[in-house]
Amino acid sequence: MTSLVVESPGFLTTVQDFGRPGHGVLGISASGAADPITLQLGNRLVGNPPGAAALEMTLTGGTFLFPHSAVFALAGADFPATLNGNPVANWATHSAPPDSKLSVGPTANGARCYLSIAGGIQIPPFLGSASTHLLSGFGGFHGRALRRGDILQLGAFSAATHLRSLRPDALERLRPRKILRVTGGPQKHWFDETTHRAFLKNTFEVTGETNRMGLRLSAPSLRSVLNRELVSEGAPLGAIQVTPSGQTIILFVEQQTAGGYPKIANVIGVDLPSLGQLRPRDQIRFQLVSFGEARALWLEQHKFLQSEELLFV
Repeated sequence: MTSLVVESPGFLTTVQDFGRPGHGVLGISASGAADPITLQLGNRLVGNPPGAAALEMTLTGGTFLFPHSAVFALAGADFPATLNGNPVANWATHSAPPDSKLSVGPTANGARCYLSIAGGIQIPPFLGSASTHLLSGFGGFHGRALRRGDILQLGAFSAATHLRSLRPDALERLRPRKILRVTGGPQKHWFDETTHRAFLKNTFEVTGETNRMGLRLSAPSLRSVLNRELVSEGAPLGAIQVTPSGQTIILFVEQQTAGGYPKIANVIGVDLPSLGQLRPRDQIRFQLVSFGEARALWLEQHKFLQSEELLFV
């Protein structure tokens, strides 16, 4: 079995796959890749199953050693990288000879980049997933972010793995959005028309208090017209909560599974990956769509992602 050695882990690098949905009743959120579409595409580039475990790098990359030959792809935000000192392109498959060094720099745009390696990262699953749940300290590599000297085991891969890249038109179509589409939340009636108009008209900024649990947004302040507390209820991924102080929080992949803040809206499924590419000080807006529109967009995206001839050259 081959391996990957972490020489420098960067700011926050974790092992992630599609996560472990279905355990909310136990208080365990799904976790998984912050940008699952990018994870899927990176894995398809190297011939892995779409949800195979890969490395998720946040804001800065890292330095990784391949003691044996390997096939890899970098997908996601523009993290400049070199293999043995030679530039390697994002959104493309590359072959690394034995004793190679992959150096990945800080992001030029977006927040996260994924390193997918043919054969996948071999991590014992916890509740059916290899994803790291940082808040709870389980899954992934010892339940934590990677550190210098960590050695990850890799699965076997075919020497005939095709070297290919994502088509530019497909990349443009999947580009992360800064105008996030939402449907109305279960407590939308707690807010008056003036607040709803402000929510949809104004620009919000992602604050530095943002992590895999949630994205805190600054200004404008939103206020509920009902002066009462909400009994704690299920809190889904992408829910947009409003605190008593008027601050807006978008729940993310390691969110609490229940909460008592009213939810004015919810980011739709096709735009959830865009949340994973938002950085502090990024500015976003919201656009209201119907449940029917959200479903149609989901089906359209699913069909698009299954088109092999469209995605790769």
